[in-house]
Amino acid sequence: MRRALPYLWPILIGLLLAIALLNAFPQLMGRRAAPPDAPVQPTREAPAQVTRPSPELRQAAPLNRDQGPVSYAQAVARAAPAVVNIYSSRVVERESHPLMSDPFFRQFFGGDLPSRRRMLSSLGSGVIVSEDGYVLTNHHVIRGADQIQVALRDGRETLAEVIGTDPESDLAVLRIEMDSLPVIELADSSRVAIGDVTLAIGNPFGVGQTVTMGIISATGRSHLGLNAYEDFIQTDAAINPGNSGGALVNPEGALVGINTAIFSRSGGSQGIGFAIPANLARNILEELVTRGRVVRGWLGVEAQELNPDLAASFGLEAPAGVIVSGVIPEGPADQAGLQPGDVLLEVDGQPILDPRQTMSDIAAVPPGSRLPVTVVRGGETLEVSIEVGERPTPSRPAPITTP
Repeated sequence: MRRALPYLWPILIGLLLAIALLNAFPQLMGRRAAPPDAPVQPTREAPAQVTRPSPELRQAAPLNRDQGPVSYAQAVARAAPAVVNIYSSRVVERESHPLMSDPFFRQFFGGDLPSRRRMLSSLGSGVIVSEDGYVLTNHHVIRGADQIQVALRDGRETLAEVIGTDPESDLAVLRIEMDSLPVIELADSSRVAIGDVTLAIGNPFGVGQTVTMGIISATGRSHLGLNAYEDFIQTDAAINPGNSGGALVNPEGALVGINTAIFSRSGGSQGIGFAIPANLARNILEELVTRGRVVRGWLGVEAQELNPDLAASFGLEAPAGVIVSGVIPEGPADQAGLQPGDVLLEVDGQPILDPRQTMSDIAAVPPGSRLPVTVVRGGETLEVSIEVGERPTPSRPAPITTP
């Protein structure tokens, strides 16, 4: 028996190895051998099942173009009584006859030429916005007038007092003394959308109060060369000469803009009219009533837009910013050390992408505030702080294409 034990050891060892291989067989079939020097991957537990509710999407109701107001009579009834006709007149000296410059003919008048005067009159529209009798209209409607007459829809007429004008936005504020005045409601013009129905109310060609309908064609129109500060609402509602200063209202009869200008090759409506937004008109009204003028921030520079060639000559990668072509003597920019040839890149940390928009942003800064600007001069970037001044009143009115 003892002699047989040495021959049993190999058999027992073989059985143990077979049992070990059978136990390890499933793991060997389900896992690949790791390559040499491969990092050991820790085992991970299976992620727990997460249950989330379905997202709530805002579904718009189907647009039904077969329904809508069949009449805007209620909107007109609310707004039209507050829209007035404005007749302005002024006396001008007529040129004397050429013969009157001859000394021979002058002797018959004792050296004094006969006075030759004539009355010039123009017509437009306005909107009563306050029970106190304040009327919004266009500056060009009453520009240079010696007398302004306001006619209400109910037949009443009165003379108007000029409270103030702002040629750079082409707005003016008048005041009339009357009882029981109809007043229009002002809408938030920032909420108007392209495609909204709109009504234009005014006195085209002096035929009397007229209502036309269209839609909002565009918002934020600028670069038209009409005013120094432009942010027009564009509409295709018919606007003609005499509509200037009238109301652009929404389907509920609330004021969204003051009709101001048209684009026309014939002088009449061609479906491209422009109105000053009600929000801007409200701000100008408050400034003119409380201060008698509109206070705007001003740097005192004359600027020129950059084009790709100019930008490359200044070492700029893109035509962003403006070139300072001139500096007003003793103005804020001059006192801060800005020079012609400087390139303005940023104002108050904002890059100059649209010079007109930057001009409007500066106008909104209260005079006396410090405004940081970024300037490129001779290839070097400089940071300059400018004390904003008050924009002076323009010596002559801005050009305007009037309806």
